[in-house]
Amino acid sequence: MWKQIFKATLIAGSLDITAASIQAYLSKGLTPDIVLKFIASGMFGKAAYSGEFKYMLFGLLVHFFIVLMCAITYFHFYPKLGLLHKNILLSALLVALIAWIVTTRIVIPLSKIQPSPLNFKGDFTAIAILFLCIGIPIVLITKHFYANVSET
Repeated sequence: MWKQIFKATLIAGSLDITAASIQAYLSKGLTPDIVLKFIASGMFGKAAYSGEFKYMLFGLLVHFFIVLMCAITYFHFYPKLGLLHKNILLSALLVALIAWIVTTRIVIPLSKIQPSPLNFKGDFTAIAILFLCIGIPIVLITKHFYANVSET
C-alpha cells in the first residue's frame, strides 16, 4: 500500500505544484521559485525570500508533505467509508475541499503567512486546481489499489 500512497503523492504533488506555479505566473506574474518560497515563508517568514535555494527546497518538501498527508488520509478512510466508493468526482471534490480548508483555515493561520480574506474567484481557482491535480489522482490510485486488493 505504501508504494501506491507514494505514487499518488508524487503524481498529485507534481501536478499540483505545476498548476499552482502556472496559475501564479498567469495571474500575478510570479515565478515558481517565488511560489516555493511563499510556502517556506510559513515557517521562516520574510527570510524565505532571501534567494537561497534551501528555502525553495523546503517549500517543495512541505508541499509534498501536505499531499502525502492527503493521500494517507484518503487511503486510510477509503475502505472504512462506503460513501467514498460511490462517485469518483464527488470523492475528488471532497479531497480538494478538505485540503483547501485545512491549508487555508488551519495551516496558514498557524504559520507566519498572513491569511488572505475569502475571494470567490481565487478560492474557486485554488479548489479547482486541488480537485484536478490532487483529488482526482489520489482517488483513482486509491480506487485502483483497493479493487486489486479485493480481487486477490
